[in-house]
Amino acid sequence: MLPGSEEHSLHDQTAGVATRIVYTDLDGTMVGPRGSFWHTAGRDLTADPAGALLELHRAGVALVLVSGRTLEQVVEAGRIFAADGAIAELGAVVSWNAGRDRHLLTGQMPDAYAGRTPMDVFAETRVVEDLLTRHAGRLEWHAPWHATHEADALLRGRVDPRTVDAELAERGFEWLTLNDNGAIRAGSQMTLDPDPAPPHVYHLMPRGISKGAAIAWDLRRRGLDPADAVAIGDSVSDLEMAPAVGRLWITANGAAVDGMAQRLAAVANAAVTDAPMGEGWAQAVRASL
Repeated sequence: MLPGSEEHSLHDQTAGVATRIVYTDLDGTMVGPRGSFWHTAGRDLTADPAGALLELHRAGVALVLVSGRTLEQVVEAGRIFAADGAIAELGAVVSWNAGRDRHLLTGQMPDAYAGRTPMDVFAETRVVEDLLTRHAGRLEWHAPWHATHEADALLRGRVDPRTVDAELAERGFEWLTLNDNGAIRAGSQMTLDPDPAPPHVYHLMPRGISKGAAIAWDLRRRGLDPADAVAIGDSVSDLEMAPAVGRLWITANGAAVDGMAQRLAAVANAAVTDAPMGEGWAQAVRASL
């Protein structure tokens, strides 16, 4: 529900809004544990998200997947869910026409690096390697999924993004930022120092790249207004979608993360679903139709 407006129903919060397109995060939002579309957050079987997806398509509302995953991964997921487009690498790559057409956003990357991808620049400057050395045991590549990214360095660990941003600025990389894309389960393949706190996935990328900026670009391409669009997410990075759409939904699991309540209070068009991932996504879709 909207912060401070618990008395309003999910339907009330979108009454009168004619949604034409839904932009949705995948992991922890549309899909649940281990990427399953058929399990609740508690691992019970459910067909509720599939039913909501069918209602969305029958209503003629376009679906665009927005994720930190690589473009190939998001396009493949788009085929399964009959999506009309894909936004990958946390907003760096916008794709349509079943992945055949794409546009790379480079944000505030300096003109001196024109013609190169951000990952090309990272390799040239060794900025990622320097960060990994500085934060040894607290930060590492999010292997093996990092290997095919071209616009952002996919990392995992337990660091304060604001501290890292300050370190980057001190070294002349003020045009870069470390985005927190949410917590993940610790795995045996990780070499991080032992810590009871869950590790997080981070995206090192040029400032000015965000899911919101990508949505705004895609809406302009489609000739649609922000009021035509709804976004659904679960993480801090998903809050950046709010300025680009008429309504942003955050699933209950995302709203429960430490510090999210304060952030949500500052986002006027954000609402929180009653249920977490999967079922909460279905609630947001139905409230938007």
